[in-house]
Amino acid sequence: MASAVTEKFSELGIDGGFEASAPNLQRNLHLLSVEQVELAKVLVEMGQTHLFEHWDEPGVDDEEKKAFFDQVARLNSSYPGGLVSYIKTARELLADSKAGKNPFDGFTPSVPTGETLTLGDDSFMSFEETGVKEVQKAAFVLVAGGLGERLGYNGIKVALPRETTTGTCFLQHYIETILALQDASCKLSEGECQTKIPLVIMTSDDTHSRTLELLESNYYFGMEPTQVKLLKQEKVACLDDNDARLAVEPRNKYRIQTKPHGHGDVHSLLYSSGLLNEWSDAGLRWVLFFQDTNGLLFNAIPASLGVSYTRQYHVNSLAVPRKAKEAIGGITRLTHADGRSMVINVEYNQLDPLLRATGFPDGDVNCETGYSPFPGNINQLILELGPYIEELTKTGGAIKEFVNPKYKDASKTSFKSSTRLECMMQDYPQTLPPSARVGFTVMEPWLAYAPVKNNPEDSAKVPKGNPYHSATSGEMFVYRANSLILRKAGVQVADPVQHVFNGQEVEVWPRITWKPKWAVTFKEVKNKVSGSNSISQRSTLVIKGRNIFVKDLSLDGALVIDVADDKEVKVEGSVQNKGWILENVDYKDTSVPEELRIRGFRINKIETTGV
Repeated sequence: MASAVTEKFSELGIDGGFEASAPNLQRNLHLLSVEQVELAKVLVEMGQTHLFEHWDEPGVDDEEKKAFFDQVARLNSSYPGGLVSYIKTARELLADSKAGKNPFDGFTPSVPTGETLTLGDDSFMSFEETGVKEVQKAAFVLVAGGLGERLGYNGIKVALPRETTTGTCFLQHYIETILALQDASCKLSEGECQTKIPLVIMTSDDTHSRTLELLESNYYFGMEPTQVKLLKQEKVACLDDNDARLAVEPRNKYRIQTKPHGHGDVHSLLYSSGLLNEWSDAGLRWVLFFQDTNGLLFNAIPASLGVSYTRQYHVNSLAVPRKAKEAIGGITRLTHADGRSMVINVEYNQLDPLLRATGFPDGDVNCETGYSPFPGNINQLILELGPYIEELTKTGGAIKEFVNPKYKDASKTSFKSSTRLECMMQDYPQTLPPSARVGFTVMEPWLAYAPVKNNPEDSAKVPKGNPYHSATSGEMFVYRANSLILRKAGVQVADPVQHVFNGQEVEVWPRITWKPKWAVTFKEVKNKVSGSNSISQRSTLVIKGRNIFVKDLSLDGALVIDVADDKEVKVEGSVQNKGWILENVDYKDTSVPEELRIRGFRINKIETTGV
């Protein structure tokens, strides 16, 4: 046995083994494979001998010791450049953090170029039509690694209802919208159309099996299972100190503590999966990235894709107008003294000091429009596939990382708890060459932005006038957007009333919702409503079919139109009934389902007219 171990050592250039630096490891080496010994060598060379300090003698917990190296192998293979690269990068970033180094030193901010669109005007309509034509050459990537804990919901976020009038969850809405875009794009293309738009969902250990279960139990919400691919991101090792010593799991001395690396992993996962080249070979041209709980994001997709095509953007960040100092990153052009320049998201808490330090004494302030000139990033990206593959071939999909340690005191020598390297999907443009065409598309916030990310308690503390970003506001924003879209199409929609749910004062519009197959663009909405239509504030309108035409309708109550796709129905005349009413529920009332508690209301369906 001893000679076999010595042989392993000489093969690996580890003469004399680890007696001095890691005696416990030395004693257990004979348990390990050659590959595991190689990993042990890496750990010792990278100053990680503390990991073996409390290992037991051979014969005790031997399976756990092997499982330790299985974990190390996973951490090593799932990170571009392996653990050596991870630890080196961590040491550099932790040293910069301790020194208080500003990552934007030497850069001057300016406002980049982009398009600002208004629903319904000629420019919007033209871009939207172009985008619908192009969408058959697109793949969609949903970043869905998160649980709903921050919302006060124990499930996966994509399983939450987007709105409770129909109970349609986010994932169902996203898939049905992609299918509706697929159909609309085929109608505009000449000749035979076999397009099946691919959807990739990035999951994590926390969400993978539940996402798969949600898809399978709902027959993929109408998509063909082959259209959907799940890619699971691995976690990264936690760091205990400024020397980037890997943290041991507090409850198991044979495990390294791990935490999520952030949604920037989506780029390396796509690269290593081989999907990008498959898509390129199939003639695709665009990759659209979106996040898990913004119920309005697809309102912006067709026109924004039209902008990407028309302006030939390699990178197009979807954005909304932002108020100065609002807690949302600003899309900014940064130009370095040495001539380098890039267009990236700068976090709101970095943008103001950066402006003040570079000749803008007032910092981040609103301009004559009433908004900051730096548009607000909403974490939806459209990338042109060719240049994207070219860039990832150079980087392997590695994204510029950051570290955010919580120090115990001003000496910055020790942490309150372990930290880790993180990366964000929207930081992809940081490594692009100056020739890259990076732009943005600004949409009206009411049309395109309704994130759901805060729990009721935190939302109730938000200062009045600031966005709640809760399940309550997210649902109300869906009704507001649909009401305003119908108004733009000529329908008389009553004004909202103010109401308080879960301590949040919100506008309650008529509860209007439709399936994406009814209308996935503003042009389709306009084509399907005509004459003189009116909807009262207390009304509910649910449209579930494809060929439904609304003409001269007067609605005061609840109307649900649910007809087969091959049937054409004209809805007209007066509908009046007792309707559906919103009833307050207390978010602490555990007898109420979580997905309703976090909204602060439930719908009592008193009387309905159905078609």
